[in-house]
Amino acid sequence: MGASALILAAGEGTRMRSRLPKVMHEILGVPMVRYVVEAARAAGCDPVVVVTGHGAEVVEAALPDVATVRQEVQLGTGHAVQCAQQAFEGFDGSLLVLSGDSPLISADTLRALVEEREAAGASAAVLTAVPDDPRGYGRIVRDDAGRLVQIVEERDAPEEIRAVREVNTGFYCFDAQTLFAHLHALDNANAQGEFYLTDVVDVFRREGLAVVTATARDAREAAGVNNRVQLAEAAKVLQRRINERHMLAGVTMNDPDLVWIGPSVTLGRDVTLAPMTFLLGETSVADGCVIGPDARVVDSVVGPDAVIDSSIVVESCVCEGASVGPRAYLRPGTVVRPNAKVGTSVEVKNSIIGEGSKVPHLSYIGDAEIGVGVNVGAGTITCNYDGRSKHKTVVEDGAFIGSDTMLVAPVRIGAGAITGAGSAITRDVPADALAVERAEQRIVEGWARRRREQDEEE
Repeated sequence: MGASALILAAGEGTRMRSRLPKVMHEILGVPMVRYVVEAARAAGCDPVVVVTGHGAEVVEAALPDVATVRQEVQLGTGHAVQCAQQAFEGFDGSLLVLSGDSPLISADTLRALVEEREAAGASAAVLTAVPDDPRGYGRIVRDDAGRLVQIVEERDAPEEIRAVREVNTGFYCFDAQTLFAHLHALDNANAQGEFYLTDVVDVFRREGLAVVTATARDAREAAGVNNRVQLAEAAKVLQRRINERHMLAGVTMNDPDLVWIGPSVTLGRDVTLAPMTFLLGETSVADGCVIGPDARVVDSVVGPDAVIDSSIVVESCVCEGASVGPRAYLRPGTVVRPNAKVGTSVEVKNSIIGEGSKVPHLSYIGDAEIGVGVNVGAGTITCNYDGRSKHKTVVEDGAFIGSDTMLVAPVRIGAGAITGAGSAITRDVPADALAVERAEQRIVEGWARRRREQDEEE
């Protein structure tokens, strides 16, 4: 299929009541416009070009892999296409024109729209839908033979046309050369004073050029997002669509309405996702993992049979058989090696927890390298920041770190060494040594009793 795509994403979206451009509002961690871009790519479109306008810098920064053109002044959809004409200079084939605020569109529907136009040899194909509530959409007007006569925007439509339920979705397929040759014929004699792309239908009809329609099987695919209520409704549709795909591929969710998975996440078989689990970004989860409840994993790799319980994992790697949580926080750069444990209320940042090692509870490990088979006692912290720079802590294989130890970096604990509970370790500890760094305990007999008596006298 020799098709390209132009995505209109220049509007402000005032009903969103937001500083963000409308198309930048996220669903499952992904801006709306990205869903349309990926649907066009999956349908085989090349190139894909996005028209930006309001908040152009923000939109373009989120689409570094996509060609963009600017609509400096927003004068309607027809004007937006005019702004992009040069980007398709010399292109001869089907051009999809899509709405950047309709994230539910599928690649299958886009392919069908292109095929409908090309099979009919038409100059244009319009994607229509029959939603339960057609308010807000342009209406499809047909003649007695069922042929498309006109698309009338709702604000310009009389009552009898507003009663029509078939609507224009804002998705079109044109013969590119024919479209660009006729854009000059558009005018802005309408309630908005804008150049409507829908008026191209009238232009084509006057010249005897064929325009056909294709109807979306699921009207929800064409749903535009104009406010935050509609944003939530679109998110629910995508959530269910993604979750169903994973469940049919072998993932268990005992309450899929309480599991949120981003579109780029990959999951193996026999993965179990408990309620209130969020998997976002470029996350990969291997076979047999158990994640949740109440877990968030972002841009991370989780190996086979790992467990993440009620924890946050960001830009980290949890290897095979490792255990994280509950209430742990793995910050970027963390690697938890096979069969290691990061336990309750532990925070780890930019560190390696070696194979079979344990950081069971109430610890902070930052900028550290923990070897194989190390036990880190409760309350241990790495003092990795001196107020100016970060420093590294190394704990070699088999070491035992006593509870409430402060490891003041840079410092190295040798293999098999032990630190005494409550120590502040400021110097390297040789292998197999014991390091105790704390003041000798002093006992003053009767001191507490004398203090109480003094208080009573006062």
